[in-house]
Amino acid sequence: MHAHKWHWTKCPKRAIFICIFILITTFNFAVSQPTSNDCVLNLGNSSWFSFSSCEGGDWGGFLYKKCCGGAFQEYLYALGQRANQTGQIYLDSTEQSNCLNTKHFEDNVLSCGIEKLTSGGGGCSGFSINDVHHRLRDNLRSLKEKCELVSSGDDWDQSCGSCMKSWEDIHSNNSESTKDESDICRFAVLVTLTSSRIEDETRVRKIYQCLGQDSDKVRSMYCNQQANLFVHRILQTGEHKRSIKIGTGICILIGGILGLVAIVLILYLSKRWCKSTFLQEKDASKCAMPKGSGNLAVPIKEVYSATNNLNELNFIGEGTAGKVYKGTLSNKQHVAVKHIINDGYVETFVREVRSLSYVRHPNLVALLGYCENKKECFLIYELCPNGNLSEWLFGKKNVLSWIQRLEIAIDSATGLWFLHTFPERCIVHRDIKPTNILLGTNFEAKLSDFGLSKVIELGEAYASSEVRGTFGYVDPEYQSNHQVNPLGDIYSFGVVLLQILSGKKVINMNMNKPLPLNKLAKSFSRVGSISTGFADPKLDGNYSAEAFDLTLKLALSCTALRQHRPSMEQVVIQLKEALDISTKASSSPHHSTQDLS
Repeated sequence: MHAHKWHWTKCPKRAIFICIFILITTFNFAVSQPTSNDCVLNLGNSSWFSFSSCEGGDWGGFLYKKCCGGAFQEYLYALGQRANQTGQIYLDSTEQSNCLNTKHFEDNVLSCGIEKLTSGGGGCSGFSINDVHHRLRDNLRSLKEKCELVSSGDDWDQSCGSCMKSWEDIHSNNSESTKDESDICRFAVLVTLTSSRIEDETRVRKIYQCLGQDSDKVRSMYCNQQANLFVHRILQTGEHKRSIKIGTGICILIGGILGLVAIVLILYLSKRWCKSTFLQEKDASKCAMPKGSGNLAVPIKEVYSATNNLNELNFIGEGTAGKVYKGTLSNKQHVAVKHIINDGYVETFVREVRSLSYVRHPNLVALLGYCENKKECFLIYELCPNGNLSEWLFGKKNVLSWIQRLEIAIDSATGLWFLHTFPERCIVHRDIKPTNILLGTNFEAKLSDFGLSKVIELGEAYASSEVRGTFGYVDPEYQSNHQVNPLGDIYSFGVVLLQILSGKKVINMNMNKPLPLNKLAKSFSRVGSISTGFADPKLDGNYSAEAFDLTLKLALSCTALRQHRPSMEQVVIQLKEALDISTKASSSPHHSTQDLS
């Protein structure tokens, strides 16, 4: 028997090492897998949410996949539970990822739209329960009152229609909001309502079932219900008149026919009226162009002819509002055509026409025309053949020289300077970022996408507005005080300038603790290795160290506290100084590698 015992001393050393390696690898794999313990939400304890079915709805198109509606309901309810305990509404991206990647959820939950509900994106994404009670108080009260009556009985159509109407009205409180931004505010209100009804799962479920449905279907059911009630009341009011004797049978026949015609007419008109109460605000703003811009109108046939019927071979990009195509007009001019098909962004691009109809500058993309149709709108711009700055900074093949980068920065700053000092008013762009800086034939920079622009009238220091912009480029002070002025653009430009210098993303996610770009730049400046440590490796040392340091200090001053930021005029002057230094260094016979352009 002893002969069959295992003796470690007889095991070859190589086998021992292999065994140990397998044990360590298996342990690390097990530890690395996301578990429900990593998630801050209390998932899986609700008895009536079933995320394996497709019965949850797509919430009016908010979800990309209809069959993850059930999982979305459970996620919303879990947010409500957490909000009830902590007062916070949305998770940050890391917390959300830990929850959605657990085994509790199926794979179809990923990339279905839930990821849009994260904190840190500005607007309502950073709201707490207290913020909703303070800033969206009327919306919360209305949703609570209208959705309180939602039931599963015969009056479902009417009660759900009222709830849906209140839900959609949350968008109307801010005419500048995009659809996604409005949705984030709507769900902030809904999570707040859920947190106050957390013990009544049945009530919350009925509200979710109502709001998760197709809004057009609910609206139609509600209109039919209202019309039928309206006719029913008319018929009831005529009950007491039945005792009145009609002189002849002919009069009865004529009266009956006229009454029937009247009822049909009332039914038709009441449905039309009901539908208009839901859609009036939405339709009123669709492609409504400002007066005096008629000379920019382009026939729909010209648009389709220019793009070869929106041929995919002419597709050059896509944004949240629709696709962009290159094309050639009948006058042989090359253009970029933006096809707007998302109703939630129509108002945004109406503002773009208003901003660009009367404003012309070499460093602003030129609006050449627009086309409005019942179901779609088009904006027609000059074509910038070299794409946008982001493609050149972060693309794998494209490389901009040091001189080109300075010239692009000067052009962009000059365009902003022009906007900020526009006669009799100041135009604040509010969305300065590399993708909104287009590059012309000779790499001249042109600011584009004025959908979030804000006009400040002469004599006013600022305009108040909900926070708009792109995460990472929005001025922190603007996020806190909601005051729009040129200093917000200066901050955004400072971030872009740091990216021009470093070729880095706005937030470095490769570090143990994600760090904003301006803070990363400051950390390099403190250790004295500014140019060598922070410069874009693609430059390969071909730049003037003196000009680089000057430009970096300028970028940091743009992202400093508001009282320490330069004006765009001062920014242009200092950038031209950096360009002059670089040009002289490149032409000097004694320059070093660090002084090449």
